[in-house]
Amino acid sequence: MRPGSQHLSLHQRVLVHTTGWLLLATGVAWLTVHYTIGAGAGELPQPSEAWLIRLHALAAWVATFALGELAAQHVPRGWRTTHHRRETRQRRLGIALCTLAVALVASGYALMYLVPEPTHAAWGLMHSTVGIAMAAVLVAHRSGVAMHQGPS
Repeated sequence: MRPGSQHLSLHQRVLVHTTGWLLLATGVAWLTVHYTIGAGAGELPQPSEAWLIRLHALAAWVATFALGELAAQHVPRGWRTTHHRRETRQRRLGIALCTLAVALVASGYALMYLVPEPTHAAWGLMHSTVGIAMAAVLVAHRSGVAMHQGPS
């Protein structure tokens, strides 16, 4: 990584991409099984749901570590760089990513430990919507970084 570069180091990229894709894949797979296969088969929950949610939760714990690392290194550097370069779009996307990450961590924790059963489905839908939104914002953020920095 070049000094002053906004690029993530190799281990950060691997950590973020692996956990991000794993979270998205297991979350979408769980939604698919729960709302299509499970509902159609009439047997809820499906046996695969428990394993999908366990894998999703494991990836979430690793992703929380990755978020801490990004918050300590990438976010402060990005904040300074976008301020000097006046790249307000990247700053807004970064703020959105940080906000969505906090919402996902908080709602995931709430789903596991705090939310009563009658409201669990509504919280789950909100958590899923925020997760999919985060994936879309992350793609936009990454595209903006690539546009501003050019090929490395």
